[in-house]
Amino acid sequence: MSTARKIIIEPNSRSAFYWRDLWNYRGLFYFLAWRDVLVRYKQTAIGVLWSVLRPFITIVVFTLVFNKLGNFHAGNGVPYAIMVCAGMLPWQFFSNAFGESAGSLVANSNLLTKVYFPRLIVPSSTIIVSLIDFFISFLILAGLFVYYQYLPGVRIFFLPLFLILATVTAMGSGLFIAALNVKYRDFRYVIPFIIQIGLYISPVGFNSQAVYSSEKIPRFLKHVYALNPMVAVIDGFRWSILGEKISGNLFDFCLSLAVSLVLLLIGIWYFRRMEKTFADII
Repeated sequence: MSTARKIIIEPNSRSAFYWRDLWNYRGLFYFLAWRDVLVRYKQTAIGVLWSVLRPFITIVVFTLVFNKLGNFHAGNGVPYAIMVCAGMLPWQFFSNAFGESAGSLVANSNLLTKVYFPRLIVPSSTIIVSLIDFFISFLILAGLFVYYQYLPGVRIFFLPLFLILATVTAMGSGLFIAALNVKYRDFRYVIPFIIQIGLYISPVGFNSQAVYSSEKIPRFLKHVYALNPMVAVIDGFRWSILGEKISGNLFDFCLSLAVSLVLLLIGIWYFRRMEKTFADII
């Protein structure tokens, strides 16, 4: 009498096989990314123009509030709207990528419980949609260059390096919160709060040089300010686009840069640690 054999397919725990599986499942990565692109603006009246309209309205509001009413200035003869745009674009990319990746596992719960694949693919694929939004939104900055007759220098060729840094920051924090969000659904309420607070503590509507040059702010608080990884990203964007001096000193910039890298390592480590439990508790 023959007995039925049950075959259970489980992910290999060895990291070498896991990273190899990521490459083998690259087709799924492309599919999820393309699906998210199509769904993003499905049945919308103006479609991809939302990628331009949302940051444009924010730039207008920041310019009116900080520049016209608050009497903030960009300095170095740079139009204030361009300074805000140079900070808003990387922030908009980070907030979109972080928010989408943080909620991606819960949004794809049906897929996670049916078949095996490296779960890292799910939050990673959401970054593609945010990158496309970023490149579309970049048209705003190009339009401001033409309007104010501003020509950036050769440093703009370093811009992709800081875009990669923004991606690393969004990916690290997104992976960590995505893993937590599977077990603790309260984080769906925490994510918008993090994004809202981050907008005001990041140098989007103001210049970081004003923070470091202020004599009213203690030195230790300036180091705390540098712990925000988006400080290095936004300062890097403005250095590339506007030729501004990196705010603070090299130590503070490297500190902000190090936080981004640590976030990525912690995000990957915690995500991999919790990954085996996703299908059971989601």
